[in-house]
Amino acid sequence: MSEISRITLSALDAIEARRAIKHFDPEFTLSKDEIEKLAALAAKAPTSFNIQHYRFVAVTDKALKAQLQEAAYGQPQVVEASVVFIIASDLKAWSRDPARYWRNTPPMVQEQLVQAITGYYEGRDETQRDDALLSAGMAAQTLMLAAKALGYDSCPMRGFDFARVAKLVNLPADHVIAMMIAIGRGTEPAHVRPGPLPLSELLKINHF
Repeated sequence: MSEISRITLSALDAIEARRAIKHFDPEFTLSKDEIEKLAALAAKAPTSFNIQHYRFVAVTDKALKAQLQEAAYGQPQVVEASVVFIIASDLKAWSRDPARYWRNTPPMVQEQLVQAITGYYEGRDETQRDDALLSAGMAAQTLMLAAKALGYDSCPMRGFDFARVAKLVNLPADHVIAMMIAIGRGTEPAHVRPGPLPLSELLKINHF
């Protein structure tokens, strides 16, 4: 049975088990099909107006990963992991033929939504960036949970030179990087959770 044909953990178990893993088995390799499966699952994440701002650059080339490691201040997971996903967003996704985001709906609905999309984003650079990064964040979490459910480990990363990484992967100027995520088979367990806050501090009912 292939890795991608079976779910090894339930959604709830994946949420409980997912941790940021810093060391991976460099001999373990995810197949192209497995990488595509992870990206397809991540692309189920919700987005404003169904714009699907997120873009995934899956880096498997060893030489390029070595360059990414330099941009990430030498962090070992970049070269040890099977694949490094660069999670980016298209800041102008809202303007790129927005009718296609609603192509399975009646023409009247498409027209109404395209008008709403244009009215909401046009001339609002901060909103464009906020929503693009929000979409990327939701896709990133979905990707990590999907990886854990399929039996892989992951490590989200923002400790790197964003401009250099963007240049290394030829990121278009109107795209923005949210984070990198290293995925593979971990070789060391995560440390004990260092300081989880009590739910009473995090959760308020009805009012803060």
